[in-house]
Amino acid sequence: MKVLNVIMLMDPVNGGGSVERTFQMNRFLARSGVECSILTTDSGLTAERISMLKDVEMLVLPCFSRRFYLTRLSYSKIKELVIKVDIVHLMNHWSFQNMVVYFLARRFHKPYVICAAGSLTMYGRSRMLKVLYDQFIGKKIIRNADFCIAITSDEVGCFKSYGVDLDKIAIIPNGVTRENLIIKDDALFRKKFGIGNRRIILFAGRLTYIKGPDLLLRAFCNLKDVLHDYQLVFIGPDAGMLPELEKIVDDNHVNERVKFLGYLDGADKSMAYNASGLLAIPSRKEAMSIVVLEAGVTGKPVLITDQCGFNRVAGVNGGKVVPASVEGLQQGLMELCNGAHDLRAMGDNLMKFVEENFLWDSLVGQYLGLYDRILRNRNLQRRTGERG
Repeated sequence: MKVLNVIMLMDPVNGGGSVERTFQMNRFLARSGVECSILTTDSGLTAERISMLKDVEMLVLPCFSRRFYLTRLSYSKIKELVIKVDIVHLMNHWSFQNMVVYFLARRFHKPYVICAAGSLTMYGRSRMLKVLYDQFIGKKIIRNADFCIAITSDEVGCFKSYGVDLDKIAIIPNGVTRENLIIKDDALFRKKFGIGNRRIILFAGRLTYIKGPDLLLRAFCNLKDVLHDYQLVFIGPDAGMLPELEKIVDDNHVNERVKFLGYLDGADKSMAYNASGLLAIPSRKEAMSIVVLEAGVTGKPVLITDQCGFNRVAGVNGGKVVPASVEGLQQGLMELCNGAHDLRAMGDNLMKFVEENFLWDSLVGQYLGLYDRILRNRNLQRRTGERG
Protein backbone atom coordinates (compact mmCIF):
# COMPACT_ATOMS: atom_id res chain seq x y z
CA MET A 1 0.00 0.00 0.00
CA LYS A 2 1.25 3.48 -0.91
CA VAL A 3 -0.02 6.54 0.99
CA LEU A 4 0.60 10.24 0.32
CA ASN A 5 0.26 12.56 3.32
CA VAL A 6 -0.28 16.27 2.69
CA ILE A 7 0.36 18.86 5.42
CA MET A 8 1.29 22.55 5.36
CA LEU A 9 4.36 22.20 7.55
CA MET A 10 6.35 19.68 9.58
CA ASP A 11 7.84 22.22 11.97
CA PRO A 12 8.42 20.43 15.32
CA VAL A 13 8.61 23.74 17.23
CA ASN A 14 5.59 25.69 16.01
CA GLY A 15 3.60 23.04 14.18
CA GLY A 16 1.33 21.87 16.98
CA GLY A 17 -0.64 18.66 17.34
CA SER A 18 -1.38 18.02 13.67
CA VAL A 19 2.35 18.00 12.89
CA GLU A 20 3.09 15.56 15.71
CA ARG A 21 0.19 13.40 14.59
CA THR A 22 1.46 13.31 10.98
CA PHE A 23 5.02 12.65 12.10
CA GLN A 24 4.13 9.67 14.31
CA MET A 25 1.51 8.32 11.91
CA ASN A 26 4.05 8.11 9.10
CA ARG A 27 6.68 6.51 11.31
CA PHE A 28 4.33 3.78 12.44
CA LEU A 29 2.75 3.24 9.01
CA ALA A 30 6.24 2.81 7.55
CA ARG A 31 7.10 0.31 10.28
CA SER A 32 3.97 -1.62 9.25
CA GLY A 33 5.20 -1.93 5.68
CA VAL A 34 3.28 0.98 4.11
CA GLU A 35 5.17 3.04 1.51
CA CYS A 36 4.64 6.57 2.84
CA SER A 37 5.35 9.92 1.24
CA ILE A 38 4.81 13.44 2.61
CA LEU A 39 4.11 16.65 0.69
CA THR A 40 4.92 19.67 2.85
CA THR A 41 6.75 23.01 2.93
CA ASP A 42 10.21 23.89 4.18
CA SER A 43 8.78 26.16 6.90
CA GLY A 44 10.56 25.18 10.13
CA LEU A 45 11.59 21.79 8.74
CA THR A 46 14.87 20.62 10.27
CA ALA A 47 17.47 18.13 9.10
CA GLU A 48 16.89 16.19 12.32
CA ARG A 49 13.16 15.84 11.60
CA ILE A 50 13.93 14.67 8.05
CA SER A 51 16.44 12.09 9.33
CA MET A 52 13.85 10.72 11.76
CA LEU A 53 11.61 10.06 8.75
CA LYS A 54 14.30 8.30 6.77
CA ASP A 55 11.88 5.59 5.63
CA VAL A 56 9.43 8.17 4.27
CA GLU A 57 9.76 9.91 0.90
CA MET A 58 9.40 13.68 1.24
CA LEU A 59 8.60 16.37 -1.32
CA VAL A 60 9.44 19.68 0.35
CA LEU A 61 8.22 22.86 -1.34
CA PRO A 62 9.79 26.28 -0.68
CA CYS A 63 7.43 28.46 1.35
CA PHE A 64 7.26 32.20 0.58
CA SER A 65 4.36 33.10 2.91
CA ARG A 66 4.71 31.96 6.51
CA ARG A 67 1.21 33.15 7.33
CA PHE A 68 -0.66 31.27 4.59
CA TYR A 69 2.04 28.69 3.74
CA LEU A 70 1.91 29.54 0.06
CA THR A 71 4.54 27.73 -1.96
CA ARG A 72 6.31 27.72 -5.28
CA LEU A 73 4.52 24.83 -6.86
CA SER A 74 6.25 21.94 -8.59
CA TYR A 75 3.15 20.73 -10.38
CA SER A 76 4.82 17.90 -12.26
CA LYS A 77 6.38 16.46 -9.10
CA ILE A 78 3.12 16.70 -7.13
CA LYS A 79 1.29 15.07 -10.04
CA GLU A 80 3.85 12.27 -10.09
CA LEU A 81 3.36 11.69 -6.36
CA VAL A 82 -0.42 11.54 -6.63
CA ILE A 83 -0.39 9.18 -9.61
CA LYS A 84 1.81 6.55 -7.97
CA VAL A 85 -0.01 6.26 -4.60
CA ASP A 86 -3.05 4.20 -3.67
CA ILE A 87 -4.60 6.69 -1.27
CA VAL A 88 -4.15 10.34 -0.26
CA HIS A 89 -4.35 11.65 3.31
CA LEU A 90 -5.03 15.39 3.66
CA MET A 91 -4.27 17.04 7.01
CA ASN A 92 -5.94 20.26 8.28
CA HIS A 93 -8.38 22.25 6.17
CA TRP A 94 -7.42 25.81 5.23
CA SER A 95 -4.58 24.67 3.02
CA PHE A 96 -3.29 25.66 -0.43
CA GLN A 97 -1.55 22.28 -0.74
CA ASN A 98 -4.78 20.42 0.05
CA MET A 99 -6.55 22.30 -2.73
CA VAL A 100 -3.94 21.42 -5.34
CA VAL A 101 -3.75 17.75 -4.34
CA TYR A 102 -7.55 17.53 -4.19
CA PHE A 103 -7.85 18.54 -7.85
CA LEU A 104 -5.19 15.99 -8.82
CA ALA A 105 -6.77 13.22 -6.74
CA ARG A 106 -10.11 13.84 -8.45
CA ARG A 107 -8.51 13.98 -11.88
CA PHE A 108 -6.72 10.66 -11.45
CA HIS A 109 -9.51 8.97 -9.48
CA LYS A 110 -7.46 8.54 -6.31
CA PRO A 111 -9.35 7.93 -3.05
CA TYR A 112 -8.58 10.38 -0.27
CA VAL A 113 -9.34 11.02 3.38
CA ILE A 114 -9.15 14.28 5.28
CA CYS A 115 -8.32 14.84 8.94
CA ALA A 116 -9.18 18.44 9.80
CA ALA A 117 -7.64 18.09 13.29
CA GLY A 118 -9.97 20.67 14.79
CA SER A 119 -9.48 23.25 12.03
CA LEU A 120 -13.06 23.25 10.71
CA THR A 121 -14.13 25.67 13.44
CA MET A 122 -13.55 29.23 12.25
CA TYR A 123 -11.55 30.39 15.26
CA GLY A 124 -8.92 33.11 15.16
CA ARG A 125 -7.85 35.44 12.39
CA SER A 126 -8.59 35.52 8.61
CA ARG A 127 -12.25 34.62 9.04
CA MET A 128 -13.31 36.20 5.73
CA LEU A 129 -10.58 34.36 3.82
CA LYS A 130 -11.75 31.10 5.39
CA VAL A 131 -15.34 31.80 4.34
CA LEU A 132 -14.18 32.44 0.76
CA TYR A 133 -12.00 29.31 0.79
CA ASP A 134 -14.96 27.19 1.88
CA GLN A 135 -17.24 28.69 -0.76
CA PHE A 136 -14.68 28.18 -3.52
CA ILE A 137 -13.30 24.74 -2.71
CA GLY A 138 -13.23 23.83 1.00
CA LYS A 139 -16.74 22.39 1.24
CA LYS A 140 -16.15 20.26 -1.85
CA ILE A 141 -12.95 18.83 -0.38
CA ILE A 142 -14.79 17.78 2.76
CA ARG A 143 -17.94 16.46 1.08
CA ASN A 144 -16.18 14.50 -1.67
CA ALA A 145 -13.74 12.71 0.65
CA ASP A 146 -14.00 8.94 0.79
CA PHE A 147 -13.77 9.32 4.57
CA CYS A 148 -13.41 12.17 7.04
CA ILE A 149 -11.30 11.45 10.13
CA ALA A 150 -12.41 13.10 13.37
CA ILE A 151 -9.96 13.09 16.25
CA THR A 152 -12.72 13.22 18.88
CA SER A 153 -16.44 12.54 18.95
CA ASP A 154 -16.97 16.31 19.35
CA GLU A 155 -15.52 16.86 15.86
CA VAL A 156 -18.10 14.58 14.24
CA GLY A 157 -20.63 17.40 14.44
CA CYS A 158 -18.26 19.71 12.55
CA PHE A 159 -18.10 17.30 9.62
CA LYS A 160 -21.87 16.79 9.69
CA SER A 161 -22.33 20.57 9.46
CA TYR A 162 -20.46 20.38 6.13
CA GLY A 163 -22.98 17.84 4.87
CA VAL A 164 -20.97 14.67 5.51
CA ASP A 165 -22.98 11.53 6.27
CA LEU A 166 -22.24 9.84 9.57
CA ASP A 167 -21.22 6.59 7.84
CA LYS A 168 -18.36 8.46 6.12
CA ILE A 169 -16.82 9.71 9.39
CA ALA A 170 -14.23 7.67 11.31
CA ILE A 171 -12.94 8.64 14.76
CA ILE A 172 -9.20 8.08 15.17
CA PRO A 173 -7.77 10.02 18.14
CA ASN A 174 -4.36 11.58 18.57
CA GLY A 175 -1.71 9.18 19.81
CA VAL A 176 1.50 9.14 21.79
CA THR A 177 4.66 7.06 22.20
CA ARG A 178 6.60 6.33 25.37
CA GLU A 179 10.07 6.33 23.81
CA ASN A 180 10.66 10.10 23.89
CA LEU A 181 9.58 10.62 27.50
CA ILE A 182 11.42 7.97 29.50
CA ILE A 183 14.41 10.00 30.73
CA LYS A 184 14.11 11.05 34.37
CA ASP A 185 16.56 13.22 36.30
CA ASP A 186 14.86 15.70 38.59
CA ALA A 187 18.09 17.01 40.10
CA LEU A 188 19.77 17.56 36.72
CA PHE A 189 16.70 19.29 35.28
CA ARG A 190 16.44 21.71 38.21
CA LYS A 191 20.16 22.46 38.20
CA LYS A 192 20.35 22.94 34.43
CA PHE A 193 17.50 25.45 34.30
CA GLY A 194 17.92 27.11 37.70
CA ILE A 195 14.68 25.79 39.16
CA GLY A 196 14.19 25.71 42.93
CA ASN A 197 12.96 22.90 45.13
CA ARG A 198 9.26 23.76 45.09
CA ARG A 199 6.86 21.38 43.38
CA ILE A 200 6.38 22.09 39.69
CA ILE A 201 3.17 22.92 37.86
CA LEU A 202 4.14 22.50 34.20
CA PHE A 203 2.71 24.21 31.12
CA ALA A 204 3.82 22.70 27.80
CA GLY A 205 2.90 24.43 24.56
CA ARG A 206 3.25 27.55 22.46
CA LEU A 207 2.91 30.87 24.28
CA THR A 208 -0.07 32.01 22.26
CA TYR A 209 -3.56 33.27 23.11
CA ILE A 210 -5.39 30.12 22.08
CA LYS A 211 -3.30 28.00 24.47
CA GLY A 212 -4.26 30.22 27.44
CA PRO A 213 -0.90 30.64 29.25
CA ASP A 214 -2.09 34.04 30.53
CA LEU A 215 -5.13 32.42 32.17
CA LEU A 216 -2.94 29.94 34.02
CA LEU A 217 -0.39 32.55 35.03
CA ARG A 218 -3.03 34.93 36.42
CA ALA A 219 -4.68 32.07 38.32
CA PHE A 220 -1.33 31.10 39.83
CA CYS A 221 -0.51 34.71 40.77
CA ASN A 222 -3.88 35.06 42.51
CA LEU A 223 -3.01 32.00 44.60
CA LYS A 224 0.68 32.71 45.17
CA ASP A 225 0.29 33.06 48.93
CA VAL A 226 -1.78 29.88 49.19
CA LEU A 227 0.28 27.67 46.84
CA HIS A 228 3.54 28.58 48.55
CA ASP A 229 4.97 25.09 47.95
CA TYR A 230 4.51 25.33 44.17
CA GLN A 231 6.20 27.05 41.23
CA LEU A 232 5.04 27.44 37.64
CA VAL A 233 7.26 26.39 34.73
CA PHE A 234 6.47 27.14 31.07
CA ILE A 235 8.09 25.12 28.30
CA GLY A 236 7.33 25.99 24.70
CA PRO A 237 8.22 28.55 22.02
CA ASP A 238 7.06 32.14 22.23
CA ALA A 239 4.34 32.93 19.69
CA GLY A 240 4.00 36.59 20.70
CA MET A 241 2.77 36.46 24.32
CA LEU A 242 6.03 36.32 26.25
CA PRO A 243 6.33 40.10 26.90
CA GLU A 244 2.76 40.19 28.25
CA LEU A 245 3.41 37.17 30.46
CA GLU A 246 6.66 38.60 31.79
CA LYS A 247 4.86 41.81 32.71
CA ILE A 248 2.28 39.82 34.69
CA VAL A 249 5.15 38.11 36.51
CA ASP A 250 6.81 41.44 37.34
CA ASP A 251 3.57 43.07 38.44
CA ASN A 252 2.82 40.21 40.82
CA HIS A 253 6.39 39.84 42.13
CA VAL A 254 6.62 36.11 41.37
CA ASN A 255 9.88 36.20 39.41
CA GLU A 256 11.44 33.53 41.60
CA ARG A 257 8.50 31.18 41.19
CA VAL A 258 7.73 31.43 37.46
CA LYS A 259 10.16 30.26 34.78
CA PHE A 260 9.97 30.50 30.98
CA LEU A 261 12.33 27.89 29.52
CA GLY A 262 11.45 28.19 25.83
CA TYR A 263 11.15 25.24 23.50
CA LEU A 264 12.47 21.97 24.91
CA ASP A 265 12.89 18.67 23.12
CA GLY A 266 14.51 15.32 23.66
CA ALA A 267 15.96 14.64 27.09
CA ASP A 268 15.19 18.14 28.41
CA LYS A 269 11.49 17.81 27.59
CA SER A 270 11.37 14.33 29.09
CA MET A 271 13.03 15.51 32.32
CA ALA A 272 10.60 18.46 32.53
CA TYR A 273 7.56 16.19 32.36
CA ASN A 274 8.95 13.69 34.82
CA ALA A 275 10.05 16.38 37.31
CA SER A 276 6.61 17.98 37.43
CA GLY A 277 3.85 17.34 39.93
CA LEU A 278 1.08 17.97 37.44
CA LEU A 279 0.51 19.34 33.94
CA ALA A 280 -1.78 22.32 33.37
CA ILE A 281 -3.42 22.77 29.95
CA PRO A 282 -5.42 26.04 30.05
CA SER A 283 -6.40 26.17 26.35
CA ARG A 284 -9.16 28.46 25.17
CA LYS A 285 -9.76 26.13 22.20
CA GLU A 286 -8.18 22.82 21.23
CA ALA A 287 -9.40 19.78 19.32
CA MET A 288 -7.61 17.17 21.43
CA SER A 289 -4.60 17.96 23.59
CA ILE A 290 -1.53 15.83 22.92
CA VAL A 291 -0.02 17.24 26.14
CA VAL A 292 -2.64 15.24 28.07
CA LEU A 293 -1.36 12.07 26.39
CA GLU A 294 2.25 12.96 27.13
CA ALA A 295 1.36 13.61 30.75
CA GLY A 296 -0.35 10.23 30.83
CA VAL A 297 2.65 8.20 29.64
CA THR A 298 4.77 9.91 32.31
CA GLY A 299 2.19 9.20 35.01
CA LYS A 300 1.32 12.83 35.76
CA PRO A 301 -2.22 14.11 36.48
CA VAL A 302 -3.60 17.05 34.52
CA LEU A 303 -5.60 20.19 35.08
CA ILE A 304 -7.34 20.99 31.80
CA THR A 305 -10.08 23.28 30.55
CA ASP A 306 -13.32 22.04 29.05
CA GLN A 307 -12.06 23.33 25.68
CA CYS A 308 -9.31 20.71 25.33
CA GLY A 309 -11.46 17.96 23.81
CA PHE A 310 -10.56 15.61 26.65
CA ASN A 311 -13.29 15.72 29.29
CA ARG A 312 -12.93 11.95 29.72
CA VAL A 313 -9.94 12.74 31.95
CA ALA A 314 -12.31 13.52 34.82
CA GLY A 315 -14.24 10.28 34.30
CA VAL A 316 -11.13 8.14 34.83
CA ASN A 317 -9.98 10.32 37.77
CA GLY A 318 -6.81 11.26 35.93
CA GLY A 319 -7.16 14.96 36.55
CA LYS A 320 -9.65 17.79 36.74
CA VAL A 321 -11.61 19.60 34.02
CA VAL A 322 -12.53 23.27 34.63
CA PRO A 323 -13.94 26.21 32.64
CA ALA A 324 -11.46 28.07 30.45
CA SER A 325 -11.19 31.08 32.74
CA VAL A 326 -8.91 32.44 35.45
CA GLU A 327 -11.56 31.59 38.05
CA GLY A 328 -11.95 28.03 36.74
CA LEU A 329 -8.22 27.41 36.78
CA GLN A 330 -7.91 28.89 40.27
CA GLN A 331 -10.50 26.44 41.52
CA GLY A 332 -8.71 23.57 39.83
CA LEU A 333 -5.31 24.52 41.22
CA MET A 334 -6.73 24.80 44.71
CA GLU A 335 -8.38 21.39 44.54
CA LEU A 336 -5.37 19.59 43.10
CA CYS A 337 -2.64 21.30 45.12
CA ASN A 338 -4.19 21.49 48.59
CA GLY A 339 -3.37 17.90 49.49
CA ALA A 340 -6.93 16.61 49.27
CA HIS A 341 -6.14 14.53 46.16
CA ASP A 342 -3.58 11.78 45.72
CA LEU A 343 -1.81 13.17 42.66
CA ARG A 344 0.28 10.05 42.20
CA ALA A 345 -2.81 7.85 42.09
CA MET A 346 -4.44 10.25 39.61
CA GLY A 347 -1.33 10.09 37.45
CA ASP A 348 -1.44 6.29 37.53
CA ASN A 349 -5.09 6.39 36.46
CA LEU A 350 -4.28 8.64 33.53
CA MET A 351 -1.35 6.46 32.53
CA LYS A 352 -3.55 3.36 32.40
CA PHE A 353 -6.19 5.22 30.39
CA VAL A 354 -3.66 6.49 27.85
CA GLU A 355 -1.86 3.16 27.50
CA GLU A 356 -5.14 1.36 26.85
CA ASN A 357 -6.45 3.80 24.26
CA PHE A 358 -3.88 6.14 22.72
CA LEU A 359 -0.55 4.42 21.99
CA TRP A 360 0.51 4.62 18.35
CA ASP A 361 1.34 0.90 18.37
CA SER A 362 -2.40 0.21 18.33
CA LEU A 363 -3.73 3.34 16.60
CA VAL A 364 -1.81 2.56 13.42
CA GLY A 365 -4.03 -0.49 12.98
CA GLN A 366 -7.07 1.78 12.77
CA TYR A 367 -5.50 3.64 9.85
CA LEU A 368 -4.59 0.41 8.08
CA GLY A 369 -8.12 -0.89 8.54
CA LEU A 370 -9.67 2.33 7.21
CA TYR A 371 -7.38 2.51 4.18
CA ASP A 372 -8.02 -1.16 3.36
CA ARG A 373 -11.78 -0.61 3.59
CA ILE A 374 -11.63 2.38 1.24
CA LEU A 375 -9.51 0.57 -1.33
CA ARG A 376 -11.75 -2.50 -1.27
CA ASN A 377 -14.81 -0.28 -1.80
CA ARG A 378 -13.11 1.49 -4.71
CA ASN A 379 -12.17 -1.83 -6.32
CA LEU A 380 -15.71 -3.12 -5.90
CA GLN A 381 -17.13 0.04 -7.50
CA ARG A 382 -14.69 -0.29 -10.38
CA ARG A 383 -15.60 -3.94 -11.03
CA THR A 384 -19.31 -3.16 -10.77
CA GLY A 385 -18.89 -0.30 -13.25
CA GLU A 386 -17.00 -2.52 -15.68
CA ARG A 387 -19.75 -5.17 -15.55
CA GLY A 388 -22.41 -2.50 -16.02
